[in-house]
Amino acid sequence: MTAASAQQAYVTHADLGGRTGLGPVVPETDEPWFHAPWEKRAFALTLAMGATGSWNIDQSRSAREQEPNYLDMSYFEIWTAGIERLMIERGLVSAAEIAVGHAIDPPKPPQRKLLAENVAAVLARGGPTGRDVATPARFAVGDRVRTRDVPVPPGHTRLPRYVQGKTGTVTHLHGGHAFPDANATGQGEAPEWLYTVRFAGTDLFGPDADPTTSVSVDAWDSYLSPA
Repeated sequence: MTAASAQQAYVTHADLGGRTGLGPVVPETDEPWFHAPWEKRAFALTLAMGATGSWNIDQSRSAREQEPNYLDMSYFEIWTAGIERLMIERGLVSAAEIAVGHAIDPPKPPQRKLLAENVAAVLARGGPTGRDVATPARFAVGDRVRTRDVPVPPGHTRLPRYVQGKTGTVTHLHGGHAFPDANATGQGEAPEWLYTVRFAGTDLFGPDADPTTSVSVDAWDSYLSPA
């Protein structure tokens, strides 16, 4: 994929919420966890490979967003495409091996393994997400803030497009967390303060929106400026 097409993939796929022309969201009644047995395998492979330490969660999300056929794929098809991309980039498999469905070259040993007997304990334990930040928080609960406007995001971001350039109110402080925009591109975690910002529905979607609705978004410090 060229730099231009990768950038276009981010613009198209990084966040679809609030965009027109994509049709209504149709919830599936009593939706199962998995719709087919292969989806369980896709989920298991994603967890197992993530546990090897070959990439971080933001790199994983970024890889999925770069799939050119994103809109034509199911949820776990996107996950599978993302893990294939990550493994090829890191020399864990080759494109030829993906095509034929079996190993061709000697395997590259992973940094670590998630053994089957440890899966339940590892998932139950989770992992710490808090990070130390050298500077104090710029905003407090009740502050009015404005989100930055990035017409063409240079890469992965967790700032939804439909809240960009909008004004909202800080409702929670969550301490320091890895900054995904940096972490996804190999620049390190670069931790920042993380806030929850609440936006009025009418401020996001115009005067025809239900005036009683609001949307809350977790936003990193560099996404925000004082309103």
